[in-house]
Amino acid sequence: METKETARSINLTERVYQELRENILSGKYKEGEALTELGIAKTLDVSRTPVREALHQLEQEELVELRPNRGAIVKGITIDDIRDIYEIRSLIEGLAAARVAEQATAEELDQLEETLDLTQFYLERENYEKLESMDGRFHQQLYELCRSRMLRRILKDLHNYVGQSRGASLKTEGRAQESIKEHRRVLEAMRAHDPELAKERMTEHVLNTRANLQRIYQDQ
Repeated sequence: METKETARSINLTERVYQELRENILSGKYKEGEALTELGIAKTLDVSRTPVREALHQLEQEELVELRPNRGAIVKGITIDDIRDIYEIRSLIEGLAAARVAEQATAEELDQLEETLDLTQFYLERENYEKLESMDGRFHQQLYELCRSRMLRRILKDLHNYVGQSRGASLKTEGRAQESIKEHRRVLEAMRAHDPELAKERMTEHVLNTRANLQRIYQDQ
């Protein structure tokens, strides 16, 4: 049987893993940066054991590379990774939108519209932190409403991987307003209970975001 001490150790490792993962995906830890067990343990006020276990999990996810005598080297998410993620999302996020068009209730779709109204509200006030949060909420709500455990899990992971890039995309001139318009067009198709149109419009939205990111990277 699992003891209380074992359960505590598992929970601690998960907490450390989630914090390190968030710091990598948000860009707080930069590509090529070295992370040491001792340094992380001191920062998070934990022992080195959960740090070591968390770093091994991150290595399996290919977010860090463990090197002898150097600790963990941050690999993060590369430009090529981002291109691949949006390519994958373009293939399956439309499927999630189609499922929502088939199954969502009017009340559930109203929640999506409320999120879009808040997104517009924050855009008009140039509050890009809240804007990005609302943009993410729209997609997360859609994943929940598709009522597919597998789609939800895959899409949430992919969405989290590109959080930093989404923020950069929304800050380019005119893109946030276009993104809101694209979301509203997806919602219109859902309200019409037209799964094929919802799929088409969501796929278009994801590809437009990818194209915008490609322009950003080409200018760097």
